[in-house]
Amino acid sequence: MGRGKLRIYLGAAPGVGKTYAMLSEAHRRLERGTDCVVAFVEHHDRPRTEVMLHGLEQVPRRELSYRGALFTEMDVDAVLARHPQVALVDELAHTNVPGSRNAKRWQDVEELLAAGVDVVSTVNIQHLESLGDVVESITGVRQQETVPDEFVRRTDQIELVDMSPEALRRRMAHGNIYKPDKVDAALSNYFRPGNLTALRELALLWVADRVDEYLQEYRSEHRVSAIWGSRERIVVGLTGGPEGRTLIRRAVRLAEKGAGGEVLAVYIARSDGLTAASPKELAVQRTLVEDLGGTFHHVIGDDIPAALLDFARGANATQIVLGSSRRKAWQYVFGPGVGATVARESGPDLDVHIVTHEEAAKGRGLPVARGARLGRARLLWGWLVGLAGPVTLTVLLTTVDLGLANDMLLFLAVTVAAALLGGLLPALASAALGSLLLNYFYTPPLHHWSIADPKNIVAIVIFVGVGVSVASVVDLAARRTQQAARLRAESEILSFLAGDVLRGETSLEALLERVRETFGMDSAALLERESDVAPWTCAGRAGAGKPVERPEEADVDVPVGDRVALALTGRVLPAEDRRVLAAFAAQAVVVLDRRRLQEEADRARTLAEGNRIRTALLAAVSHDLRTPLAGIKAAVSSLRSDDVEWSEEDEAELLESIEQGADRLDHLVGNLLDMSRLQTGTVTPIVREIDLDEVVPMALGGVPEDSVELDIPETLPMVAVDAGLLERSVANLVENAVKYSPEGERALVSASAMAERVEVRVVDRGRGVPDEAKERIFAPFQRYGDAPRGTGVGLGLAVARGFAEAMGGTLTAEDTPGGGLTMVLTLRAAGSRAGPLDTDAPGGVPAQPVPVRPERRAS
Repeated sequence: MGRGKLRIYLGAAPGVGKTYAMLSEAHRRLERGTDCVVAFVEHHDRPRTEVMLHGLEQVPRRELSYRGALFTEMDVDAVLARHPQVALVDELAHTNVPGSRNAKRWQDVEELLAAGVDVVSTVNIQHLESLGDVVESITGVRQQETVPDEFVRRTDQIELVDMSPEALRRRMAHGNIYKPDKVDAALSNYFRPGNLTALRELALLWVADRVDEYLQEYRSEHRVSAIWGSRERIVVGLTGGPEGRTLIRRAVRLAEKGAGGEVLAVYIARSDGLTAASPKELAVQRTLVEDLGGTFHHVIGDDIPAALLDFARGANATQIVLGSSRRKAWQYVFGPGVGATVARESGPDLDVHIVTHEEAAKGRGLPVARGARLGRARLLWGWLVGLAGPVTLTVLLTTVDLGLANDMLLFLAVTVAAALLGGLLPALASAALGSLLLNYFYTPPLHHWSIADPKNIVAIVIFVGVGVSVASVVDLAARRTQQAARLRAESEILSFLAGDVLRGETSLEALLERVRETFGMDSAALLERESDVAPWTCAGRAGAGKPVERPEEADVDVPVGDRVALALTGRVLPAEDRRVLAAFAAQAVVVLDRRRLQEEADRARTLAEGNRIRTALLAAVSHDLRTPLAGIKAAVSSLRSDDVEWSEEDEAELLESIEQGADRLDHLVGNLLDMSRLQTGTVTPIVREIDLDEVVPMALGGVPEDSVELDIPETLPMVAVDAGLLERSVANLVENAVKYSPEGERALVSASAMAERVEVRVVDRGRGVPDEAKERIFAPFQRYGDAPRGTGVGLGLAVARGFAEAMGGTLTAEDTPGGGLTMVLTLRAAGSRAGPLDTDAPGGVPAQPVPVRPERRAS
């Protein structure tokens, strides 16, 4: 049975019509005879959406009890047992109620797909994991419920459900999305025009990137080399010269004129030594292009125009930006240059921009296309001297008689000149032509192809031998120059690569992508296996080419030991390139090992933190918990003693001591359990809209009367929080403030609204905390200053911050004006973000709110 297909309706914001579109698709499939069922769809009391459910088979949901309330979730087992062709699953990023089969709904969908069931689902752009920071910067709130980007990217089909901000706000005002009592808050908070416009742009760009990936895969699979101008991609050709910065800025301005423009800066390193780029200048230009949102690429290519055009076509670029040539006017006799060559061979689909700059025509221009080791100009002059020189010399010597010895020396000089300019082949041609001309015109018998004097034969042989020897020396020198230049280029690439790897700036995927680009391959993958008989697995890959599962399937494979191999597809590399490729492979293994070491270090750090917590717990149990137990035992033993007759006042005092000890134990054990829940990540807040004056007064039950002044205005907006967690957080803060307040001074608990936030400030007039210790006081098992043992285990503030962050808030410490410490608890106002159990409603109200009763507090 094959894997099912996944189709996702992606929306920029709640209410754009994702669920409606999904249900419409279900009705279309039913009309075509497809077996389609509703696995889980939430209509949120929207009449039109609810009507669309009519006529569709719905799989019964699974009921779960959590914190005294009843919830319904998708019954994965029931859907698998029904095994339809298509299942509708709404709200892909939804967090399941604890006790469900999986923690996230997208994991439920993964099970359905693995069982061969096609799934149609919905998700909003703000719930994609990689966009959390961007969405927070737009809306001011952090999304707690997310779905991994990789899961969404593997979708077989993504359809964007779009709506203009004005139309969406009109739907909201007409009550088509939320109930009337929620409309005003939603319109003034999450559904502001600026928020909706930014989220809409984010969704459009993300879908455009995904479509671009599909296009690249299609072009690679079908070997399409023609440029499809689906979006503006501008390639900037860099030489390492100072004009590169001007070219980059010009290309960025061109990209900004079109939506979704992309800039790719490329430096092509030649192996003939004609390009002497400054590594420092290249590093500056790389930083510049990356700061401006582009990418930098380093490619090896002997024919610079061809390599540049191959890179541009491979990237599906639409424009190329080059600098005006830096060569002098007379240098154009040696060739048209890179700019003219690229413009001539670019074709009708690739525009070439030649940008003027201050360095134009000042010398040292872009190198021309490579013809041989000595360069095209030297070859041309070598053949010209080798062929035309002997003929010209023969014409000149017909007018004067210098003798055979001098004639041979002149012809030898022409051969040496041809060898110095053009190398071996022009010298051999010159020697052959010169020896024939000497034999015919100057060696007796004249004007015959025979030689009468044997001495002349020796002279001509020496003449040819000298010419060939000089030409061989010149050719060998040119070969050594080429090898040195290639080694220099290789060393620059490897040193640059090694620097990135040693600094930890390159990931395995980025390194493989650089390997692919450098050698012009379709794909690159690092394969490994646990043993000689175990199957190969892919540790990382880059490129859109067909992935390989074994090194034998690749066009090029470089083994690194017995169990790791670098595999590339695209073409067969020459032997001289494999040396550099082997170095790349070794660096890839280093990156892979460092990544695994980092993972092991993270696990070790987690274990060390756990050990530290356990050690602190043992210390707390050994003293802080035994102290109230000892007091309780002593009081109980005294009351049970028959030797002493206690008065009513004494009995009341002993009973009060027992009660205080029990309350202290309850407080300590409660904080220990809370910290344990935070450490294990099992705190799941049930968020609902509440008024602060419902919860904050209840948090003061554990402190003496008249020790706290309360200032909670009735006009404050409601907050979206877990009432139980908020009560515990505020209680710990108030207890801390009362503990450190001077005798006769009352702590202050006040609240105020600011934008989409509500701040609760707990103020004391104690000795305060230095700036360097303000973060340290929130660490578990920390007591500041000379706090005596027995007053707690140092968990109150750590628990308060943990609970605040679990609800999407923050807790920070500030100095109190005039002396003391102020704890600032920032909460999100109702309507500013989605609740943890409702991914489609940004009002902060879960689909089924659950009241949470606060636990009893004691000092």
